[in-house]
Amino acid sequence: MSRTTFFEVEVLDAKTREQLCFLDKVEPHSSVGDIKNLFHKSYPHWYPSRQALKLDPNGKSLRDDEILQHLPVGTTATMYFKDLGPQLSWTMVFLAEYIGPLLTYLLFYFRVPYIYSHRYAFTASPHSVVMLACVCHTSHYVKRLVETIFVHRFSHGTMPLRTIVKNCAYYWGFSAWLAYYINHPLYTPPSYGELQINYALVIFVMCELGNFSIHLTLSNLRGDGSKGRRFPTPTKNPFTWLFFFVSCPNYTYEVGAWVSFSIMTQCLPVALYTLLGFIQMTIWAKGKHRAYSREFKDYPSLRVAIIPLIL
Repeated sequence: MSRTTFFEVEVLDAKTREQLCFLDKVEPHSSVGDIKNLFHKSYPHWYPSRQALKLDPNGKSLRDDEILQHLPVGTTATMYFKDLGPQLSWTMVFLAEYIGPLLTYLLFYFRVPYIYSHRYAFTASPHSVVMLACVCHTSHYVKRLVETIFVHRFSHGTMPLRTIVKNCAYYWGFSAWLAYYINHPLYTPPSYGELQINYALVIFVMCELGNFSIHLTLSNLRGDGSKGRRFPTPTKNPFTWLFFFVSCPNYTYEVGAWVSFSIMTQCLPVALYTLLGFIQMTIWAKGKHRAYSREFKDYPSLRVAIIPLIL
């Protein structure tokens, strides 16, 4: 019988090069995730999702699923540890990001005291578009919360707490800014009146339904129990047919919803928020599109990232 060759793993601090831990008799088929769990036993405050392990102090972090015996190391491996800081799960991340805008907007809609002049406290706008905008904004974030709890399938990944604070400041801050102007006592309705509002409302509802349909399709793709990775394809649902043309139709619909909301309210802060969101979603969509193209040799050549036939 052949004897199993065990590994020795030395974990050093990436900054000081101080030895933090020495792991003896580590199984060769152990994953980086297993090593993190062993390290966690020595340092309970550094839970696995807070750890980054590298083969080079300035190199890339190792993935949790990488196997020790397949790494370019000998039987004595040296790894460098970096503290990623406090982490939160993706579910908590999205709940924190979405609950804030939902509640913040409602504070301005109901004109709680000290936001506007005291004589406008708890008064209602005479313009129907203000109430309609509140319904659209509220339904948008309620949909996001429902998707976070019941639809999205998250991996065990986490996000650093400092990043969450920045994201929340972005979402909550912009929500307060656009809500301030839309619900302001001096707000004026769109130039083309009911026609502009109604057309924008139809587009908004269509985009919200499309976005929800895409998220359901992606969730079903990840949870259908099939082996191997597959790229998303259109289903019988017409809202998913956008997959014929773009890799990330969820972002296409998201941008469409905010463009229509901008048209409906004719509010500059909303338009600016839409523009910034479009730029960020384009970056994400291009990254996803490149990843699909590299991974799948039969990936449809007609597809682009986010805007059909253009971008």
